[in-house]
Amino acid sequence: MINIKWKATSYLLILPVLITIFGFTQMIRADEDNYFKMLQEQLVADGFDQNNIKDLYNHARVSFDVRGVSLFFRHTEAKLNYDQFTSRKSIRKARQYMDQYKTELLDAERRYGVDKEVITAIILVETRLGTGIGRSSVLNVLSTIAALSDPEVKEFFWEKVSKSHNVKRNRYDRWVDRKTKWAYAELTAFLKYTHREKIDPVQVRGSYAGALGIAQFLPSSIMAYAKDGNTDGRVDLFTHADAIASVANYLKCSGWRPDIDKKAKHKVIWYYNRSDYYVNAIFKISELLKESV
Repeated sequence: MINIKWKATSYLLILPVLITIFGFTQMIRADEDNYFKMLQEQLVADGFDQNNIKDLYNHARVSFDVRGVSLFFRHTEAKLNYDQFTSRKSIRKARQYMDQYKTELLDAERRYGVDKEVITAIILVETRLGTGIGRSSVLNVLSTIAALSDPEVKEFFWEKVSKSHNVKRNRYDRWVDRKTKWAYAELTAFLKYTHREKIDPVQVRGSYAGALGIAQFLPSSIMAYAKDGNTDGRVDLFTHADAIASVANYLKCSGWRPDIDKKAKHKVIWYYNRSDYYVNAIFKISELLKESV
């Protein structure tokens, strides 16, 4: 059994709180008899401690997040404005970042063979150099999506999302079939990571898609690629040294080498974020950072 222990704060027996925003329920209190029941059973069956899982999902801040997860149906790559990161202001801030974390960037470049400008460009685009790490509860997001494997929960969520978004039922069904498996794998990785690093999972904030930290790693990527950049004995992607080293290691493990051509580098960065638009932005930013001030 995986004995995961979390610090208890308060477990209040309250009625579900319904917060309605934009015409649909934003957050719904989840307890063991509600939307996360089947999910909890699956986690326990897969080796997580039953009492700890029960306590976690009874926490007052653990909720079924309809509003946050429904953002998956609004987000499109075409709406992202990567050009904003090539402005003079953004490049100036990125250069200041490189000066501030010069030691960490040079160490990562030397150890992993990844250009410091590319590392900085990724951190700039992902979180504006660590200033925009996201406000969503990673636990709530991943738990909500994973819970959709329960047919009743899936129907409940469909009723909510179909009223607020222009989404077809067949698209929704395909999305659920694909994303529930993904979310469950990310959730288990997240619980193992927070247990290993003695982090309260309830407190961790990130993107609406479950990514977290300065470099916006998914939990499975943290477990596979994240590094302790400041050698303090912990992997904390909310610290710049660890984020910088982790980005570099991710790219190295994905095939980055100092002597590969631009086409090969494009492929490696594409693994980080599977968008040609994204990759081209990273190249453009890194080239601007290499230019003399």
